[in-house]
Amino acid sequence: MLVHSNKARWAVWTVFFVLFLPLFALPLLVVLGASFATHWSSALPSDFTLSNFRAATRGEALQALTTSLVTALTASLLALAAGTWAALAAAALKPRYRRVVDALFVLPVAVPSVVVGLAILVAFSQPPFLLNGTRWIVIVAHAVLVTAFAHQSVSAALTRLDPAYEQAAASLGARPAHVLWRVRLPLLLPSLTAAAGLCFALSMGELSATMMLYPPDWTPLPVLIYAATDRGALFVGSAVAVVLMAATLLVLLAVSRVRTRAAYR
Repeated sequence: MLVHSNKARWAVWTVFFVLFLPLFALPLLVVLGASFATHWSSALPSDFTLSNFRAATRGEALQALTTSLVTALTASLLALAAGTWAALAAAALKPRYRRVVDALFVLPVAVPSVVVGLAILVAFSQPPFLLNGTRWIVIVAHAVLVTAFAHQSVSAALTRLDPAYEQAAASLGARPAHVLWRVRLPLLLPSLTAAAGLCFALSMGELSATMMLYPPDWTPLPVLIYAATDRGALFVGSAVAVVLMAATLLVLLAVSRVRTRAAYR
């Protein structure tokens, strides 16, 4: 922390806690408290129970969790592949053309996600790419929405790479494909894992575009949370939200361990 006096340091910490607690921690604590409750008639929840979590980890909720995990993992891999390929290709372009590529990839996150959902619904509701009513239209929508983050992460990492490694490999006779697979991609591995984790987390929580596209047999967990709260089942919906947060955090912790090992290779 770039603060050199005790008073200033205490002031910074005070501002941090004053802003962090009501804006970030308190809403999450409210959801956590509601997930164990059956009533909330006063300032605090009451009648604590585990029945909400039993409902949140069985039947429809468990199937929705599996759907979200499969959707997020598949969309993250697709986004990572497309974003990395585009970043590598754009790195060889002139700056003005590179800016055009960057703008094209940022476009899906520059407009509301419901607009992206509508565009995908229109684009994939007619042959030859008839995906409407299948799980793939949801996966494609999530991939489109998160590819921008993968592309930006890899593009930023490419600008920080030391070209001496690639030049040394090329001077020893390595072909471009060999330099890419054995030098460039390993050096990018920490950034690739970070981008994958970010894409996964964003996909797990995506709702707006999903609401327009999901078929009845492919219901992600955020849609189930919205449906539960919409019909008044706030406490069960809170338990399902806690399960969603826990599953996302566990995957992100695993990705973080992989990223840490890749950074020390």
